[in-house]
Amino acid sequence: MPIKRDISNVAPRGDHGDGPHDLGDAIENNPTNHGHANGDESAIETETLDMLIVGAGFAGVYLLHQLRKRGFNAKIVEAGSDLGGIWYWNRYPGARVDSQYPVYALSIPEVYRDWTWSSHYPDHSELRAYFQHVEDRLQVRKDCVFDTKVTEAEWDDTACRWTIRCDTGRTFQTRYWTACTGFAAKRYFPDWEGLDDFKGVIHHSSFWPKEGVDVKGKRVAVIGTGATGVQITQEWAREIGDQGHLKMFQRTPNLACRMNQVLLTKEEQDKLVDGLAETFAARNNYYNGFLYQWRDSLTFDHSKEERERFYRMLWKMGGFRFLMNNYYDMTRNPAANREAYEFWRDRVRERVHDPRKQELLAPWEPPHLFGGKRLSLEQDFYDHFNKPNVDVVDVRNNPIKRFVSDGIIQEDGTYHKLDIIALATGFDSITGGLKDMKITGVDGQVLTDKWAKGTWTYLGMSTAGFPNFFFTYGPQAPTAFSNGPSCIEIQGDWITAVLVDLRERKVRKIDAQRGAEEAWRELVFELISDTPRGKVDSWYNGANIPGKPREHLNYAGGIPRYKKTLEDVRKDEYRGFVLA
Repeated sequence: MPIKRDISNVAPRGDHGDGPHDLGDAIENNPTNHGHANGDESAIETETLDMLIVGAGFAGVYLLHQLRKRGFNAKIVEAGSDLGGIWYWNRYPGARVDSQYPVYALSIPEVYRDWTWSSHYPDHSELRAYFQHVEDRLQVRKDCVFDTKVTEAEWDDTACRWTIRCDTGRTFQTRYWTACTGFAAKRYFPDWEGLDDFKGVIHHSSFWPKEGVDVKGKRVAVIGTGATGVQITQEWAREIGDQGHLKMFQRTPNLACRMNQVLLTKEEQDKLVDGLAETFAARNNYYNGFLYQWRDSLTFDHSKEERERFYRMLWKMGGFRFLMNNYYDMTRNPAANREAYEFWRDRVRERVHDPRKQELLAPWEPPHLFGGKRLSLEQDFYDHFNKPNVDVVDVRNNPIKRFVSDGIIQEDGTYHKLDIIALATGFDSITGGLKDMKITGVDGQVLTDKWAKGTWTYLGMSTAGFPNFFFTYGPQAPTAFSNGPSCIEIQGDWITAVLVDLRERKVRKIDAQRGAEEAWRELVFELISDTPRGKVDSWYNGANIPGKPREHLNYAGGIPRYKKTLEDVRKDEYRGFVLA
């Protein structure tokens, strides 16, 4: 069973598989291929471009559109068979967006003016329909090479050009290239004993079969309680029926908040369409790129009764409001953070009746600072644990020891007989996708070697010694602390402006300075150090991957400050870069 073959150049945050035991070879061969000819030897040739973009999700599509408008010859290489990025791969049960309408969309008028969403939080199938709509309006596919993974990129400092090689044998010569692989392009499998021995159905969330998995009446397990694990558990708890059994293997409880889904009508959206340009622009005025942020008031300026009313208002609003729209000091004052946790804990315990499950899912004492790890949005996740056939298994105090042919055995010998397993074990996040390619810069330096003991970027989009190379939604940018389209459009606009400037000035290359990236890394660490995310181990800082450097990988200065910094660097004659 080819478990650990990884397909990067995609951005599955949580989800794909093509057979009951196939955890790695699930890429579909699309006979239409939308603009390339894998398998046709005559088509394997070197193509010359101004810009090669890796990844056909939000970032890649947006950047391609902006570059086209300015006359650049650009193409996208994509490992999947179609547009969508994470939403091509995310097909696991319950996969849906958690950024509230209308911010999770492209701000391109040709796209948004005649598109209608079904709800505030659309699911994976609707996101794929959205990308079909994007294609209908922008004709992106004609400039895409699908079913193709970039494996190597090599810089020629004399010619000032990159050579990009793909697993299909295809090669590109390009002046610039941008990795739009997202922050979750390399899936992670814990090194469990006997994983290959399991004879039932097993899928990693990021390789989910298109036809789905029938779990009715089956003994199923979900391993992992990140956002993906919560979503799969929530769906499977409905699908197993009265005769099935579900066990969620939990190391750390997810401090999930209510989604409070809202359905939308076309008529409602038609009334708002003329204001969407202003709405999209307004994303850039808020810390997380949503349309709200923390309040000015402080937790203990209010009485206990006033706090209770305020918390309940946020709870009713749903989504990330309880985390991101709370008191200013909720993420800055441990006592204020504890107040918020206790409100959350009590709301969950009201819904979970069994004392053992209560304590595992919503512990009396906080497992970590509230907001320190990424929380999920749930609809009826906690309610399902009142069912006798839905359980939570503690693997923090009693870890998984090994897999056997028909189940899992824990350290104390507890045996779980299983038919189907969903691995929601996450990703080598933020840097994994970039390190999965062999990227060779000036003087033969390889990016994986440069970043072996720590990540170095300037502005979260470039790294010294690798000229004319950019990356979006990656390390030391707002990335996982922001709404995706808000972040990637700022970055895409900046990269496009840079290329226009360099063309007008007849500059051949742009390279970050070592001192600039040292200062940027110091700023990234400084901005997050006194926040819950800076104090709690998580995939935000690489703690989920054995041997990975523990470091702050996201810029915590917020979208407005980040955008102004990019603008200032450009106005200041590209301070921190060397142009030649």
